[in-house]
Amino acid sequence: MRLIFAGTPEPAVVALERLLKTDHEVVAVLTRPDARRGRGRTLHPSPVSALAQEHGIEVLTPTTLKAGTEDGDAIRTRLAELAPDAIPVVAYGNLVPKDLLDLPTHGWVNLHFSLLPAWRGAAPVQAAIRAGDDITGAATFRIEEGLDTGPVLGTVTEEIRGTDTADDLLTRLAYSGADLLAATMDGLEAGALVAEPQVGEATYAPKITTEDARIDWSQPDFAVDRHIRAHTPGPGAWTMLLDDRVKIGPVTPGSAVEGLAPGEIHVDKNTVSVGTGTGAVTLGLAQPPGKKMMNAADWARGNAALQSGEKVSFQ
Repeated sequence: MRLIFAGTPEPAVVALERLLKTDHEVVAVLTRPDARRGRGRTLHPSPVSALAQEHGIEVLTPTTLKAGTEDGDAIRTRLAELAPDAIPVVAYGNLVPKDLLDLPTHGWVNLHFSLLPAWRGAAPVQAAIRAGDDITGAATFRIEEGLDTGPVLGTVTEEIRGTDTADDLLTRLAYSGADLLAATMDGLEAGALVAEPQVGEATYAPKITTEDARIDWSQPDFAVDRHIRAHTPGPGAWTMLLDDRVKIGPVTPGSAVEGLAPGEIHVDKNTVSVGTGTGAVTLGLAQPPGKKMMNAADWARGNAALQSGEKVSFQ
């Protein structure tokens, strides 16, 4: 089939690489415009754009797909000229209007990193970890106007491990999901797939803000652990120590230190324990302002407030 691949961030690169190894023809890539990054704020192409350029694939970067705009009208013309059979989508990041959804023969087929209708929305991997789900997965579905409401074409399951960060789980899903997306394209071409309506109660995973990632130490230790893993590496779980915002890496529940109030910090020679609503956890990594993530014990040894002998708490 003739495909236009729509995607932007690193996890989408895995799916594009997989499709390029199939017999399908990727005639163009649709991705977000170049963005400014780094200290110099220089323009950089999206990861998907960079890969497409390496392979000599046409890159389309409209700022909007809305009809009646310069970019929106131009992209309609170009998509019609390219005449795709299907448009596979992985984290593209732009709303697709109804008239464009109807353009390809097999529609726009989204790879979503959950077992729909669970965790519709922008952050399904983080939501699954935060909720303590044992199983998640990926689904391919035909995009319609509702938020991740379209009929499902295929699924793959994935166990959530007790130490998984969002990055760990998303990495595994990116690869298993890429295989699923390729199989879905094969099935559509062969006429072997039937889109099935989503069944069950929908749950939602909205986009995560920095404020959402703040740690609530009054929660039980298992909830604090899940919260931190769900927000690692981005945007990064954080807490306040006096006037400093400190990012916290994954913790280990069940510290031997007892009697700590929620957020209260106890420093031993080689360990840092913090109280939660049900007991203490042991910190693994901490990142003070302006520094890189470091071993929590090393951070504590260099922090004057923690070395003062006074009771100090995260807030």
